[in-house]
Amino acid sequence: MIRLENITYSAVNEETGKRNTILDDLSLDIETGKYIVITGPNGGGKTSLAKIIMGLYTPDSGKVFLDGEDITDKPIHERAKAGIGFGFQHPPRFKGMTVRDLITIAAGRKVRHAELCEYLTSVGLCAADYLNREVDTSLSGGELKRIEIATVLATDSPVMIFDEPEAGIDLWSFHRLTETFRTFHQNKGGKTLIIISHQERIISQADEVLLIAGGKLSDRGTPGDILPKIDSFAARSCRYDKN
Repeated sequence: MIRLENITYSAVNEETGKRNTILDDLSLDIETGKYIVITGPNGGGKTSLAKIIMGLYTPDSGKVFLDGEDITDKPIHERAKAGIGFGFQHPPRFKGMTVRDLITIAAGRKVRHAELCEYLTSVGLCAADYLNREVDTSLSGGELKRIEIATVLATDSPVMIFDEPEAGIDLWSFHRLTETFRTFHQNKGGKTLIIISHQERIISQADEVLLIAGGKLSDRGTPGDILPKIDSFAARSCRYDKN
């Protein structure tokens, strides 16, 4: 279980130089083995919340627990060893490193060729075309995003967090990706899947949806509970795509 207790986080506004509160005394529990989607208006604190769980951001106050252990002060690499994997909204590039090498390093073991193919196929990529390509500027943003998702899946972490995995991905690949998440969660009992998304198709297949707005947990419930409430937030200039 992931537990956040009274998390407050602020950041400096580059234009004004003032600190803005991003997360405001937020507390929540995420039960082990659940498929969770975090959604809400742009700027509401969704990505900051995910990065605090991963250790990419440090909260101003509050505590983060993983399976009862306080990990608030643990660095990123220790959280990764403890079983948290993270997929960025804008993945980094690694010139000189092949896709094969990246997935193998992420898995932390020798990965059979058939497994490599399976990971790439699951995100809509042909292994023969990509395994030996470098993770550099020759890849489009959509290709890079799908490769990173395959890489996170290869870690087989107990907790996997994906920040807007649909960003930059074409419609066909998006449909394939939603099926990948659904199938992965069904076949990997005990894994906690946390996805930040505005997409109704992703939201609708979650076990539970967390609605984050104004730095607070505004609501939580099943997709059936939360989807009807999204329109009120969409009216506040937040777009929800229905693919």
